[in-house]
Amino acid sequence: MFNIFRKKPKETKLFYHTDVHCHLLPGVDHGSPDVDTSLELLALQQEMGIDHIIATSHVTKATFENTPETLRPAHEKLCRAVAEKGMNMKIDLSAEYRIDEFSLAQFKENRFLPYPGNYLLLENAFQQEILGMDELIYELQLKNFYPILAHPERYDYYGRHRERYTQLHNAGVLFQINLLSFTGYFGGRAKDTAQWLLEHDCIDFLGSDMHNRQHAEIIMDFIGSKDYNRIADRLRSRLMNDTEFAS
Repeated sequence: MFNIFRKKPKETKLFYHTDVHCHLLPGVDHGSPDVDTSLELLALQQEMGIDHIIATSHVTKATFENTPETLRPAHEKLCRAVAEKGMNMKIDLSAEYRIDEFSLAQFKENRFLPYPGNYLLLENAFQQEILGMDELIYELQLKNFYPILAHPERYDYYGRHRERYTQLHNAGVLFQINLLSFTGYFGGRAKDTAQWLLEHDCIDFLGSDMHNRQHAEIIMDFIGSKDYNRIADRLRSRLMNDTEFAS
């Protein structure tokens, strides 16, 4: 008898291979605390089909005042450990820049770490949009940087006034959405806004925003679900994670 009703095996891999937002450098923010944890989390990334990450540690006034001088040694240490383990994982160094006085000073001094290809991951304040947002975006673009707004679905002030998403996206700001937001990890409002951005073709990158093992396990459980498959079908032909900028 033909087993025509056998269930299709659950998908276990992401439909892209580059994670553009994660906190896996050891000991520089509230992500991975040490090299052993970083290696464990990278192994989980590999299980999900990721073979290239862009390490985006926090750069935030008073909390994580990272600079190229603090991030490069952590990056080199992790790359050495990955090589010693024989892991097939490429690690590029960048950062997630909270738009505040500390980061703006680094921008003025050209002491910052963009993605390959001059893409720059920016984090807005969570209470309200920073003053001069449009001017900052314009200035960065004049200097041939491509601004990426980290997890815009998590900024409630945008979620309540969604026309602002359209304004920013039309102005050339790229949007990186957290895959965790689609799981409901950040709450119902962020999930609903992420769905809206998906439906309006405003998602350019997906990121794990992985800080710990719990984040990895939630994403792994989500892969292959109906919601995940719908996201993959919608974004497969337009997502920029694996484009040449990240090579």
